Amino acid sequence: MAKSLFVCQSCGAEHRKWMGQCPDCNAWNSISEQVIESAIAASSGKGKLLDAAPITDISGSDCPRSSTRIEELDRVLGGGLVPGSAVLIGGDPGIGKSTLLLQAAAKLAATGPETAGQRGPVLYITGEESVRQVHLRGERIQALHNNLLLISACELESMLTTIDKVKPSAVIVDSIQTTVSNRLTSAPGTVSQVRDCSAKLIQHAKQRGHMLILVGHVTKDGALAGPRVLEHMVDAVIYFEGDKGHAHRILRAVKNRFGPAGEIGVFEMTDAGLIGIRDASRLFLAERAGNTPGSVVLACMEGTRPLLVEVQALIAPTVYATPKRSAVGVDGGRIAMLTAVLERRIGLPLSKYDVYINIAGGARVAEPAADLAVLLAMVSAFQEKAVAEDLAVFGEVGLTGEIRPVGQPEARAREAASLGFSQLLLPAENHARVQKANIIANMRSETEAPLVLASARELSEAAQKALI
Repeated sequence: MAKSLFVCQSCGAEHRKWMGQCPDCNAWNSISEQVIESAIAASSGKGKLLDAAPITDISGSDCPRSSTRIEELDRVLGGGLVPGSAVLIGGDPGIGKSTLLLQAAAKLAATGPETAGQRGPVLYITGEESVRQVHLRGERIQALHNNLLLISACELESMLTTIDKVKPSAVIVDSIQTTVSNRLTSAPGTVSQVRDCSAKLIQHAKQRGHMLILVGHVTKDGALAGPRVLEHMVDAVIYFEGDKGHAHRILRAVKNRFGPAGEIGVFEMTDAGLIGIRDASRLFLAERAGNTPGSVVLACMEGTRPLLVEVQALIAPTVYATPKRSAVGVDGGRIAMLTAVLERRIGLPLSKYDVYINIAGGARVAEPAADLAVLLAMVSAFQEKAVAEDLAVFGEVGLTGEIRPVGQPEARAREAASLGFSQLLLPAENHARVQKANIIANMRSETEAPLVLASARELSEAAQKALI
């Protein structure tokens, strides 16, 4: 006999009655009724005995990575796609998810990826478009190949039957929110449909050995739609980020079981599709105006990749009782903290000024190494004096005013030197590592660079040297 449950569409929690607010995630009007089939009585018999093997006897040599022939995508994936792996990619509508995956599918089809020692076609399953629409986009971006198969389907059972017959080496499902199972009576995109369809597709991929890529929708907050358990089931979670006002897009690995998490790939959106950009630092600094107060170059790390971005600050007299602290591309709470450090440790009277911080070019910086660049940008904006154009900055700032060391200072300094920056402002404890790496020798003389800081009190003296 069928029965009904009330399921939260935000977190997937099940309830026996309807409520206006979910007690688990506090979301309003997210609980809907779903009819489920009665569970079959559990068998009283014992399960079968499984063979346990020592981990040292298990070989990983039969799982070679398949390159997508898109360097930036391979970087984010940790070197390529692993047979039997499941990758979930999400992003805002129109950001370029389907375009990138169609390009990758065509390149995989052309090179013939291997799965379990056998070459097979690439199967692209679209649930939101017709095959004609996908073909037109493929013509525009030159992503057509005979080994790339297209089907338009939403029914899970039909997909699995087609996969068994075609025996593809890679399967792309665009998108998982449109996939429905006949065993469930709930609507497409609901928690139960997304969870069960994803579980079946992932289990099928691991049993057959083909690579699986799922496209997921995002909510208004930018998080992946559907149950949180979906991100736990897959092997890699990738977000497509970017400002539609800029031509570049950033692909960021949030989770990766086969490579480093936090790795990014940078692309440029063109009429011919997405083009990978190796020298992303030049892209973010291309429109930087020299000798401008409040502009500082930050040497940050995104995964294993050093990146130079421009930090901009604006200090303006406030017209409110409480001054504003606004930030774009960096944590707003950290900006409020750094403003308090400037007031208390250096003595800048910012209580009557609004503070605005922006990471130019649409980039996002989450690491604490941006603290020192933000402080220097605020000092530069407050004094209306520009920072030297050939100065790069990195370092973490604590509440007591100390300048803390950050990781991988050699990679940051090497990236700055390769782009022609001849001065560094960095924590004192990082100076020895940078000096040992012989990076400073390619810059100015030892007496002029780098500027070394141990506390925020020294920032005012260093700022006088850095400001022009």
